[in-house]
Amino acid sequence: MKELSTKSYLIRAIYEWCSDSSYTPYLSVKVDAETRVPSEFVQNGEIILNISHDAAHHLTLGNDVIQFSARFNSISREISVPVYAVQGIFAKETSQGILFPREDEANMARTEAGIEEMSKSQPTSQTSSPLVGEKRRFQVIK
Repeated sequence: MKELSTKSYLIRAIYEWCSDSSYTPYLSVKVDAETRVPSEFVQNGEIILNISHDAAHHLTLGNDVIQFSARFNSISREISVPVYAVQGIFAKETSQGILFPREDEANMARTEAGIEEMSKSQPTSQTSSPLVGEKRRFQVIK
């Protein structure tokens, strides 16, 4: 069975926390070909979206995609953001929230974790020898 990503669950948790705290939840999104957002508001390949109840209508925070409709300069637009493109979610008022590692960094960390698991499961004559090129990664979440 494929392991589910925690990213969509964390997005929903921060969204709910913002709503409960009367804060405005903002999504930071890396725009690519799969992302449907108004291109005139994209800067440096990124866009910040207000997903509060007042701004985002018919909001769906799914496991794979976030969809809603919103007004940009009084024009209603349908927005579709793949969860992998979300860089972070935060409260406008406090800037508290969560930033996610880039997908390529996350994939590298998963690969390294898989190598570590394989090395633990294989018997070796040396009990604590590090793998060649192994890097330890720590992530600080504020």
